[in-house]
Amino acid sequence: MLEKTTRMNYLFDFYQSLLTDKQRNYMELYYLEDYSLGEISETYDISRQAVYDNIKRTEAMLEEYEVKLGLYKRFEKRTKLVKQLREAIDQQDQSTINQLINQLENLD
Repeated sequence: MLEKTTRMNYLFDFYQSLLTDKQRNYMELYYLEDYSLGEISETYDISRQAVYDNIKRTEAMLEEYEVKLGLYKRFEKRTKLVKQLREAIDQQDQSTINQLINQLENLD
């Protein structure tokens, strides 16, 4: 569950501008503020099921955006390469440093 929450938070960060205000509000409350479905339903005076359905649809939309745009996937690759680059710098491995820089330059 924590892994899904972390992924949703990243996807939300990358794609929130593509969501409606209502979708953004529900996702912020549910994932960032850790509100329960019941708390969100009380806040907006709608059924718990309506909140659940909206969040599930929004999650699916975020996953679809990721399939099409791949911003999170590139972010993960870039983060991994930067970590490897830092390790190579610490070890003063010039060959690996040059290779990783080339990979970073050609990532997008």
